[in-house]
Amino acid sequence: MKERSRESVIVKTSIIGILGNILLASFKAFVGVLTNSIAVTMDAVNNLSDAASSVITIVGAKLAGKKPDRKHPFGYGRIEYLSTMIIAVIVTYAGISSLIESVKSIINPELPSYTNVSIIIIAVAIPVKILMGFYVSKKGKEVNSDSLADSGKDALMDAVLSTATLVSALVYLFFDLSIEAYVAAGISLFIIKAGFEMISDTLSQILGERADREMVRELKNTVKSVEGVHGVFDLIINNYGPDAYMASLHVEVKDDLNANDIDKLSREITRQVYAKHGVIVTAVGIYSINTKDDVVVSAYRNVRKLAMSHDGVMQIHGFYADFEEKTMTLDVMIDFTVKDRVALYRHIYDDIREEYPDFTIHMVLDTDFSES
Repeated sequence: MKERSRESVIVKTSIIGILGNILLASFKAFVGVLTNSIAVTMDAVNNLSDAASSVITIVGAKLAGKKPDRKHPFGYGRIEYLSTMIIAVIVTYAGISSLIESVKSIINPELPSYTNVSIIIIAVAIPVKILMGFYVSKKGKEVNSDSLADSGKDALMDAVLSTATLVSALVYLFFDLSIEAYVAAGISLFIIKAGFEMISDTLSQILGERADREMVRELKNTVKSVEGVHGVFDLIINNYGPDAYMASLHVEVKDDLNANDIDKLSREITRQVYAKHGVIVTAVGIYSINTKDDVVVSAYRNVRKLAMSHDGVMQIHGFYADFEEKTMTLDVMIDFTVKDRVALYRHIYDDIREEYPDFTIHMVLDTDFSES
């Protein structure tokens, strides 16, 4: 139901955007031809590209809403990222095309011929675009749709560009100075910049970004609230669409729990995380806290002190030592800002090995997926 509701909002908002942009494009194209204004004509083309973007947003939302199947068991949510990428390419292409036409007009200028009606139409388009921009952006944020959010931002940019077009028209009327082609070129560069930023942002999402800090904090707090959990580590959140998340994590528990206790705890973690955050926990790993030997507790403090004495070490966790078997295990997390993480890892390993020469040490170089 939630997915259907989200899809419905995206489709309805996009249809409003399509109708609004087609109407504005028609008026601006009429004014552009009537007044021989390259700036107004390019503005109309931009509105048409916005309408095309809204169509792609609808198609993307429909395809992304398909149910998981055997070939794609994680669903089709990531199609929305592809539709956003297509929109970004369209915006960039529209900017490049209008820049080419603008340069041609600078080389071979043609004087515009504005009327009072054309000025009014251009002026009316500005508040319409502002309202449309805020409305679409708001809906995009509500349903976590980057396609809608980008369309809203684009509409607000259009309002700025239309204002520039209006200014150039007024400058011509009052000062008999034609800056049309130059304004159109400026508009084009503005559009190209926005297009490249959209492409960059979408590529970053496709590559895989760090999970939202607030989301990580809330999810960890939920896990920590489960009785028996003494620490949460190695949280990895995978994104399969704007609202489709799967996660895995490790929890620290006391070493006196039996298999039945751990099974109940794992199931409770999975249940609460999904109920509160809509995130599917695919795996809960267990780190055992040694509670039976003060010597082990002392060793943990010593090893932690050795590791944390190095710049760039964020934390150690998953520590367990068996003084009878002479084994020691731990994870050490090193910040991405460290130029050679492997070299630092080896340095820490050697420090611990020197302190405990009789032990077999199993130390994992951990990755900061969501801790910072």
